[in-house]
Amino acid sequence: MKKSEFKQAVHALLDKPVEGLDWERKVAFVHQILVEMDKERAAWDQSRKMQPWSDDELRLILQLPPTKANILRLARAFRRGYGSIEQIYRWAATPKKIIEAKGRSDDRFIQQIKRIASEVGWRAS
Repeated sequence: MKKSEFKQAVHALLDKPVEGLDWERKVAFVHQILVEMDKERAAWDQSRKMQPWSDDELRLILQLPPTKANILRLARAFRRGYGSIEQIYRWAATPKKIIEAKGRSDDRFIQQIKRIASEVGWRAS
């Protein structure tokens, strides 16, 4: 299929009415589908997977809202896996009591995330 044929097919599909969706919601729905497909394929360079994170990288991550689109964008930018970015947000939002209960209070990476999270204003206690 040529690009022009693909473009016409996409236009034809988007011109069809979708029950309960106006144009704005249809565009948002298509964007959501594209992000999910991109996440599932994970076709980007992940050469920095399992390498240590710098404070600046964590600071940038924790200054953005944890949306799927942002997580995907960050995973691509840092050449990491999608799940590693998700995990940073999870640890930042996990209260210290739960971290201690899980026996992870001595984990240096979690301590690094919690330190940066408090610097940028995350409010998990």
